[in-house]
Amino acid sequence: MNVLLVDDEPLVLEQMEYMIQSIYPFWKFHKAADAVQALTLNQNFKINLAFLDINLPGRSGLEFGEDLRALNKDVEIIMVTAHQSFDYAQQSIRIGVVDYLTKPVIESDLRKVLSRYNERESSHHYSSLIHHSLSFIHENYAEKISLSEIAREVHTNPTYLSRKFHEEVGTSFSEYLMQYRIKAAKRALTNNTSWSISDVAESSGFNSQHYFSTLFRKIEGITPKEFREKGK
Repeated sequence: MNVLLVDDEPLVLEQMEYMIQSIYPFWKFHKAADAVQALTLNQNFKINLAFLDINLPGRSGLEFGEDLRALNKDVEIIMVTAHQSFDYAQQSIRIGVVDYLTKPVIESDLRKVLSRYNERESSHHYSSLIHHSLSFIHENYAEKISLSEIAREVHTNPTYLSRKFHEEVGTSFSEYLMQYRIKAAKRALTNNTSWSISDVAESSGFNSQHYFSTLFRKIEGITPKEFREKGK
């Protein structure tokens, strides 16, 4: 899953990537400051979803969106604008813009837009079985959950679910859950600075602080405490 983020403000690009990645940790992000950079990225990667700032330097986001649509008929385009009134509706319809976000982008609005995107895409990319399984993980990752429990929830057997999960998601259930929990922990370390490392571990679905800290360091290359200090 390749996501293109196009904005001439580096901070906006970083914030967008951080917010989306906290929800979908396995998505790949490609950032560009203008249409020229974005076109190069589109040539090198199969872009599935694009967030385009309308007011780009040089070619506008809508003009670039038209170029992108001509080159990539399957891409989903979401426009990001600083204005509440959408004066470009006609052109947006022509190039197939599917949604809008208003700056400054807040997480609740972004989640709604991504939820709508996920609903559209689940019917195309994920079977109903895997879509429901992922939803269960995203809602219950902080609890003690297992493949068998999810299999019961979606009314299938664990062996079949394990195989389908790997086929459609591209990774195993256990690996996906672990990575999702680590992303949740990173978010908690950044947003809840008064929480102890033990609190962060528990809120992210890890029942052992030692195991959490060891795993975190293995994946991120630094300890949870160092990650928090780095983000200050």
